[in-house]
Amino acid sequence: MIKKRVISEKLTLIYTACFPYKKQQTSSHKYKVTIGIGGNVGDVLRRFNHLFFKLRDDVRVEVLETSPILKNPPFGYMEQDDFLNSVMVLATSMQPKQFLDYLMRLEKRFSRKRSFSNAPRTLDLDILFFDDRRIDTKSLKVPHPDWMNRESVVIPLSSISR
Repeated sequence: MIKKRVISEKLTLIYTACFPYKKQQTSSHKYKVTIGIGGNVGDVLRRFNHLFFKLRDDVRVEVLETSPILKNPPFGYMEQDDFLNSVMVLATSMQPKQFLDYLMRLEKRFSRKRSFSNAPRTLDLDILFFDDRRIDTKSLKVPHPDWMNRESVVIPLSSISR
């Protein structure tokens, strides 16, 4: 069952069976990672649910918590459909670079094609926070740059216990 709550003319929160979610027991994995998920091509709600179950069933990660899904307008490239965005808190024992590679493989598995910056996409997975680490390499910047200025992150993140 899907429930919706309109926040404003352009923003709507969507509640499904998996979004929001909160696991009750603690994890044996070493690190807590917060990721942003997004998409605007195809059946994104269905894809988010498939992602949730894919992650839940993978022994390398544990899904600890998810936010409601936010429907919001695109930014950057404006000639595209609205996005759906959510935040997931995961536990993992993978190191940051290994975890980033894992997310990139997941994007590819869910048919992500990279064409240009802010392009429409089936699934976008971004590391927002990796424990309390600060990482600044060519391939990975944590915390995610400019996360605090994006409604697509801030609104879903506000429902997550930190």
